[in-house]
Amino acid sequence: MITRSGVDKIRIQILGDPRNTTMIMASKLITYLVLPTFLLVFFYSTLLPFQTTTTSKIPILTPSPCDLFKGKWILDPTRKPMYDSSCPFHRNSWNCIRNGRENMGRINSWKWVPESCALNRVDPDGFLNSMRNKNIGFVGDSLNENFLVSFLCVLRVADNSAKKWKRKGAWRGAYFPKFNVTVAYHRAVLLAKYEWQAKQPQLSDHEDVKGIYRVDVDIPADDWANISDFYDVLIFNTGHWWGYDKFPKETPLVFFNNGQPIHPPLDMLDGFKVVLENMVSHIEKTVPKNTLKFWRLQSPRHFHGGDWNQNGSCLFHDPLEESQLDLWFDPSNDGVNKEARKWNHLIEETLKGTSIRTLDVTHMSEFRADGHPAIWLGKKDAVAVWGQDCMHWCLPGVPDTWVDILTQLISYNLERS
Repeated sequence: MITRSGVDKIRIQILGDPRNTTMIMASKLITYLVLPTFLLVFFYSTLLPFQTTTTSKIPILTPSPCDLFKGKWILDPTRKPMYDSSCPFHRNSWNCIRNGRENMGRINSWKWVPESCALNRVDPDGFLNSMRNKNIGFVGDSLNENFLVSFLCVLRVADNSAKKWKRKGAWRGAYFPKFNVTVAYHRAVLLAKYEWQAKQPQLSDHEDVKGIYRVDVDIPADDWANISDFYDVLIFNTGHWWGYDKFPKETPLVFFNNGQPIHPPLDMLDGFKVVLENMVSHIEKTVPKNTLKFWRLQSPRHFHGGDWNQNGSCLFHDPLEESQLDLWFDPSNDGVNKEARKWNHLIEETLKGTSIRTLDVTHMSEFRADGHPAIWLGKKDAVAVWGQDCMHWCLPGVPDTWVDILTQLISYNLERS
């Protein structure tokens, strides 16, 4: 049995030990500091269910910090193309180095310099790494194919094991196994479905009509109708087939909606508008919202002295001057190359308020009268049959700069999505 005096002795011993004094002080600190903190955390957590939380997502189509499409071409003798004539994705008639096109060194020494910001040259390895497990699709006419070939040859620098790819209705493309990335082109020159039909008297009062090309303005072409879920980035275009040289009065375009011919019949311009409206509406409804969507505006032609079937020529050695552009391309001058700006106006009006971003390569490309295959087409009789090619571009060439811009915009948006 411990007496009161014994207790006092024990207490004195405990208090007299410095180690025990420290333990008592630590205990007090836990009581006065940790316990209130725990209670505050518990109290706050009970209130969380009653709080309204708002999350703001940066839209995938964040505007670019500067305008990459306004600028000038500067001659840079140190600038060299990233690929050569050996790229396996080349199309023969655009392979100007192999076809002996004059002045190719100088053509590829011009560098596009935006007015207010820097345009970086694409890093193929870095770009493909950022796109790992993603796919990029081009839809439209042969100018988007021209764009695609440039893109494939540039990207192959980072993965020379890239293989040709032609699935899901694609006209051509490539798979980059090192990064699990597919880049492909779907040919759809009008975007809408169209097909040849023998002459049907009820559709035309003209005896000289041999037949018609039926255009279903509300139905996308089969080649791209079912690709929406496959691609993470899509680049659309149309325009170069919308002309009476492609569809003359003997074999005109006749426009249908909901399976019936449109009355009164639409001319080429109005038909273009209606197709644009329907195809843009289809894209907005069917392509996932997180897919990055671009519309490449028109690539200008440079026929001088006549159209492609009128001995038009483009044997130029240097870009045009700024002061020459309106004379060449302003629709009010009614020149042979006027359609680019005319179609662009309609496209831009249709795209207002949509999630589709424009790739306005028109102005920067208007300067480059020197960049076409012209007479160097890779086949002996090609010029005699088809005339000079002043519409497509030599590769390597101007579309390589389009690739720089496109990849910069894709990377910019992916970083913020």
